Amino acid sequence: MKKFKEIVIVSGKGGTGKTTLTATLAAVIPHKVIADTDVDAANLHLLLNPKNSKHTEFQGLDIARIDPAQCAGCGLCRDKCTFNAIIETSNKGFKVDESACEGCTLCSLVCPVKAIAMKPRIVGRWMISDTAYGRLVHARLKPGGENSGHLVTMVRLQAKHQALENNIDTIIIDGPPGIGCPVNAAISGTDYAVLVTEPTQSGISDLERIMQLLSHFDIPCGVVINRFDIHPENSHQIERFCRESGATILGKIPHSYKIIEAITSAKIPLNQCDELDHTATIIGEVIANL
Repeated sequence: MKKFKEIVIVSGKGGTGKTTLTATLAAVIPHKVIADTDVDAANLHLLLNPKNSKHTEFQGLDIARIDPAQCAGCGLCRDKCTFNAIIETSNKGFKVDESACEGCTLCSLVCPVKAIAMKPRIVGRWMISDTAYGRLVHARLKPGGENSGHLVTMVRLQAKHQALENNIDTIIIDGPPGIGCPVNAAISGTDYAVLVTEPTQSGISDLERIMQLLSHFDIPCGVVINRFDIHPENSHQIERFCRESGATILGKIPHSYKIIEAITSAKIPLNQCDELDHTATIIGEVIANL
């Protein structure tokens, strides 16, 4: 039986301040596990300063490997490869371009001398670390690595294990931006979503898309408008949209150089902006009453 609450912080686009808010929540909300599921560009650790990290490699799809000692040089594998992942070497042999191989196994099936085998490929790693604000589960996908959705799922699974083992009832998830596969893996089954947006045309459009996705998964949500004062008219448009959609405005954070200075110094901007602190407190109260 589920014994904890999962709260995910997401945004329809990158750069809205999602990680800044997550770090602030980590400093305000007690007794929680923190999970950074933005595996393609993880940066929450820069603010939480993790220590005593334990690393585990993450395996993606298998990749083709050609044994040059067995290869007959017929080129059939190259001719049949849809992804142009097999290239000829200077000695009339063939090798696999790992960045192009999709692990479909066709080359190993057509090779007449069985010189091609599928081997495991490490595409990233996930970590469990200690921070001053609680246990952090995070990950890093290698550039070009696939299965980011699976790695997100692994991070969430390990966060649940940490919560159960340490009798913790809250998991705070820093989600990936956008609405793609990693976001689906980050939000599914969560109890509440905090949407961070900004008053730009792309911010409004992406807010609408992420709210549609949350509606599909039947996940309740609230909205935080970051840097609301850079375009008041667009902020009012977001507020109208939220009222019409039944979403709660959890807070409006102004543009603040104090927040920027804290982030650039790799510090959580707690006590640097009253509106940010107030928003984090409100979200904490929402979580406590779930």
